[in-house]
Amino acid sequence: MRLRRPVDIWHKPALSAVAALAIPDLTLFALGRLDLILYTSAGAMCALYAHGLPYAARARTLPWVVLGMVASLGIALTAASLTTSTALLVVLASLIAAVHKMLCDATRIGPPGNLILTFITASAFFVPQRLGEVPQHVALALGTGVLAWLVCMAPSLVRPQGPERIATARALEAAAGLLRTESGAGGVESTGVAHARHATAAAVNAAWHTLFLVPARTPAKATARARLERLLIRAESALGSGGNGESTGLHGNQATADGYDDRYGRSSANANAIAIATAIATATATATAYANPTPTATPTATATATTTTEAARLAAWARDVRSGRPLPEAGLSAAQAEELLGIEATEVLGIGADERVGVDAEAPGLRRPAPGRPHGIRAVLARLAPGSALLPIGARVAVGCLLAGWASMAVGVGHPYWAVVTAASIYQANTTLSWQRALQRTIGNLLGLLLFTALLPLIHTGQLAMIALTLAFQLGAEACITRNYWLGSVWVTPMALLLTEFGGHRPAETLIADRWIDTVVGATVGLACCVLVTNRRATGRIETALARVAEAEATALRLLAAQPVPGADDALETGWARDRLAGSLIELREAVEVAAGEWWQRALPEERIARAEQQGHRALAGLVRRLSAPALAA
Repeated sequence: MRLRRPVDIWHKPALSAVAALAIPDLTLFALGRLDLILYTSAGAMCALYAHGLPYAARARTLPWVVLGMVASLGIALTAASLTTSTALLVVLASLIAAVHKMLCDATRIGPPGNLILTFITASAFFVPQRLGEVPQHVALALGTGVLAWLVCMAPSLVRPQGPERIATARALEAAAGLLRTESGAGGVESTGVAHARHATAAAVNAAWHTLFLVPARTPAKATARARLERLLIRAESALGSGGNGESTGLHGNQATADGYDDRYGRSSANANAIAIATAIATATATATAYANPTPTATPTATATATTTTEAARLAAWARDVRSGRPLPEAGLSAAQAEELLGIEATEVLGIGADERVGVDAEAPGLRRPAPGRPHGIRAVLARLAPGSALLPIGARVAVGCLLAGWASMAVGVGHPYWAVVTAASIYQANTTLSWQRALQRTIGNLLGLLLFTALLPLIHTGQLAMIALTLAFQLGAEACITRNYWLGSVWVTPMALLLTEFGGHRPAETLIADRWIDTVVGATVGLACCVLVTNRRATGRIETALARVAEAEATALRLLAAQPVPGADDALETGWARDRLAGSLIELREAVEVAAGEWWQRALPEERIARAEQQGHRALAGLVRRLSAPALAA
């Protein structure tokens, strides 16, 4: 229930959704056809997605979101026109909800995940429909989906590098905070220093993944991305500063779900960010011990002054990057430059020599993820392959939503899809997180019903007031949900009730009572199914992750046993070995966290896990030290 600081870009999805909703809503009001608002909302709500992606990647991703929404809506409306059996419609809505959950987790689309798709689709299953009307209603959703794409892409006309600049600025700010914390701690590896290092590692990782999606097809774009990478490498170097050479270990100092929870739940991508932060932080904390087993002396006044100066420089760069001013130049160490030159030599970007004419001669090669791992469609299919840990999660959603909907019918509630949506919304990576989400949603919905009741006099003043409140609730939801899910639910609940009112008026007392009953039923039945449908594959996933760590560690040890060879090839090979080992440790930690939150599991191989992580992090620390020479002055 703890409130956090709001995400710095919460206003971007909020304003995008408000704009995409306001245009069709006001048009329907002028035409006197507010009964169609559900269909226009389906496409407009797609404006909530992909705001963390660079514009080129956003332009490719949003059409898939829109097509997924439109296809789901078409299935729901067709089913509603062909059958009036509420029990059968609950079955179909539950199956669609399970598909949404698995696909959103497999694609790692990010917030708001499957929740918006399931909310719109489940509602559409229970809207009275004639088969001949379905194409028109689907066309409305598709049209507003195109509008949502235009709204989300419009900022690229003003700040074409906005998303990658924001991601880089976050990393610089986090690195500056880490250096200031270390300077204030006097060289002692305190809890505050460990937390700052975790935050810095997470911010740096997120920024790299953002830059990886930025195309560099022209000299100007390649130069701009190269300068951002230089700044990010400089921020990354802060992870190797300070420390007393003692590793806190993964078990003693983990990032909590509270600190890294995203807007709609701890998605797979977010779990990766936590694991990456933990892996890199542990590696950098042990780097000094690996290279020099003797205790590090207390930093001198000169070293502290240097750290403070570097922190001020990083903070100033972050302000420049956020403000849109020309990108500052950042110097690199010899090893860092050699690694990037090695990447450039491989021409992993597919940019020919002719295309690179005019690129800044001092710009380094552009970093890419280590080769050898599937990406794109292949990665999604691999996550959904037989034996995947996502399949039991999908089964939970299907069974939980089905039983929640039928239970709602049994108690006589007129909106069984609310119970379906509630059950779908609580399912997270494991049982423990699902319990937390159920509690948050129940409390948030109760407070939201109180807010709706208090605003009934204003709601009854007319449809224009209802539209204004709907837009205000959407804005409030995006502003608050990043602070905690329950606070966002306070605004989402009355918005959902208002959308119901546009289709047909019902007594407020009945509407509120039905919503509260469905919330309790959906949360209770959903949690019960979460306990009954176990994810026993979570333990098997650990065995696979352990094997990958062992393979990556063997490669790292082979490199560390050889003497460093000056030149780009050795630096590039060391960098890729670092990335592969870090990725393997991330997968292992994520698998352990998921399995630890489940019940009725085989005993976890705790000793093997601890040994693999300890040895893996020491090898990773050696690779980090091999590439982490002191940064050059700017």
